[in-house]
Amino acid sequence: MHTAFHSKENWLHKVNPSFKLICITLLFLFVLTIHNLNFMIMFTIAIALLFILFTGQSLKRILLFLLPFMLIFLSTALSMIFFGKGETTLFKWGLVHVTEESLFRGIHIGFRALSFALMGLTFALTTRPVLLFYSLMQQLKLPPKYAYSFMAAIRLIPIMIEEFQTIRYARKVRGLQSTKGMNNILKLSISIPIPLLSQSIRRAFRIAVAMEAKRFDSSVKRTFYYKMRISPYDFIFLFYFILLIGLAYFIAFNHPLIPVTDVRY
Repeated sequence: MHTAFHSKENWLHKVNPSFKLICITLLFLFVLTIHNLNFMIMFTIAIALLFILFTGQSLKRILLFLLPFMLIFLSTALSMIFFGKGETTLFKWGLVHVTEESLFRGIHIGFRALSFALMGLTFALTTRPVLLFYSLMQQLKLPPKYAYSFMAAIRLIPIMIEEFQTIRYARKVRGLQSTKGMNNILKLSISIPIPLLSQSIRRAFRIAVAMEAKRFDSSVKRTFYYKMRISPYDFIFLFYFILLIGLAYFIAFNHPLIPVTDVRY
């Protein structure tokens, strides 16, 4: 998330989180309707440009992020290419049967998975969780008791990790992790989760009592420390996708890279 990876802030970080979330969700649904391989490739390039140029990450970190995405692209595409169906056989060896139809469908599914991953990571890297929940409360009218509960849960994750490390160090000092084998794994599966779970229940109960004491369960209108509003950066974000999708559509249908208009047939 944005809290874990420091980056240079630019206009994409200043887009209203709720507006960004709605746009990304609509783009997810829009990608599901794309069956033209050329259009899918151009759309993925548009998302990749947004991810590479405007997330504020260094080139080294961008390449590190892209590595698992390329593995997702290859695994998703190859599963369809090698074992798909079609009439025009390009290669056949045992269970592996590559056809022209399965080749184009596999590439299309690979680019679709890649576009999903790029859009999701772009949103995660350019959106602060705290501002997201403040925006959900102010723009989308999410009840504060749910929003603040989610924010409290996010803040508790580092505490739980620290407690897990403390339990491990305590067991190591007492020599309880020196043995190996299935019995030790079973003991660890019981001795570590139970203290973590009990501590989490106590902490969650204290937070619930504190929120109830501060009247988070009422319908009283609340004030907010951060005021989230629609800004010109939201229109820049919307204009970027309108422009790039229009350009991708024009190139795909007027200057196609691959002579395939619909991978479903």
